[in-house]
Amino acid sequence: MQFLTKWKLIMRNNTVKTLSVAGLLTTTLLSGQAQAAIALDRTRVILNGGDNSASMSITNKNTQLPYLAQGWLENEQGEKINSPLIVLPPVQRVEPGAQSQVKVQALPAAKALPQDRESLFYFNLREIPPKSNKANTLQIALQTRIKLFYRPAAIVPNKNAAYSPWQEQLTLTRQGAGFRANNPTPYYITLVDARSSKSGKTAAGFEPLMVPPKGSVALGATGLGNAPVLTYVNDYGGRPDLTFKCGTGDCQVVPEKQG
Repeated sequence: MQFLTKWKLIMRNNTVKTLSVAGLLTTTLLSGQAQAAIALDRTRVILNGGDNSASMSITNKNTQLPYLAQGWLENEQGEKINSPLIVLPPVQRVEPGAQSQVKVQALPAAKALPQDRESLFYFNLREIPPKSNKANTLQIALQTRIKLFYRPAAIVPNKNAAYSPWQEQLTLTRQGAGFRANNPTPYYITLVDARSSKSGKTAAGFEPLMVPPKGSVALGATGLGNAPVLTYVNDYGGRPDLTFKCGTGDCQVVPEKQG
């Protein structure tokens, strides 16, 4: 599965250039330098409306040098924002091998967000290395970008009661040679794989996607047969499977306990 990583190349004269590298970044030139110094403790953030904030741990993996960690938020369109959510602190110094925390705080303006469904944002964390004293030194700083879901208090699941993953409510509708995924829930559903069976290979044409709350998206995959298997990402970064059974109408999930 391919992804896009943004590399910030900081030159000695303070000129900053951006290089976008697609794929798995196996180029010999970069292979020895692709380890981020500043690491996050998760791959996604869930900010529950009733909590007003969500904290993340960050670690400086470099045991020799301190780094600055700069955080900010973007909206669904990728535009930098300072409301209705904010990152605190926006910049901090993390000592060699040390841990710290960064917090996403909801402002009063968050009350204007839809209260019947999730809202999508992106949390960005950029590492800033100390300036090198060596001449003609090229420093590479990595930027991490993860999804942040604002989940209003009214739709936070009660996991103390009998609970089934809301992703099991997903249905599929045949669309030509493929399928369309229908999401009746108030939550985003992230799909990262589609196969014709649990042991099968990724279907031709499939790319990871998100199905928005109360929305639908074409899967862009063919050859899924009558019992497609989709893999989704849950709140904890886990990747469970959904097995569907297709009849004359929509395809429905076969609950795992019945499978």
